[in-house]
Amino acid sequence: QVQLVESGGGSVQAGGSLRLSCGASGRIFSTSSMGWYRQALGKEREWVTTISRTANTYYTDSVKGRFAISRDNAKNTLFLEMNSLKPEDTGVYYCKGVIVTTPGMAPLDYWGQGTRVTVSS
Repeated sequence: QVQLVESGGGSVQAGGSLRLSCGASGRIFSTSSMGWYRQALGKEREWVTTISRTANTYYTDSVKGRFAISRDNAKNTLFLEMNSLKPEDTGVYYCKGVIVTTPGMAPLDYWGQGTRVTVSS
C-alpha cells in the first residue's frame, strides 16, 4: 500500500521557523496534488496549503506570506517551510497525497500520521 510519513515538527518560540517533510512510499503509480492540514487541540482539522503536480500553490489566508509548500516529484516528498510562527499555528500537521496506485484507477487520498508543532509565546 501507500505510506506517508511526516517529520520535522517540534517546539519553537513565536517568530521562529520549522521545516516539515513528508515522504510517500509504497505502491505509487502517480501522485497528483499534495497538501498540509493541521489540527489544534479541541478543533477540527483544517486545510493549510496545497500544491499541484505542476507546482501551483494555494494557501489559507492565515499563513500566506509565512508558509511555503514545495515538493520533489522524483522523490515523492513534500515540504512545508514555516516562518514567523505564531502560537495559533500550534497543532498536529498532517500531509495528504492524492495518489494513484494502479494505472486506470481513480486517485485516492492518503494521510500521514501527523507531526506536532508547538509555538510558544
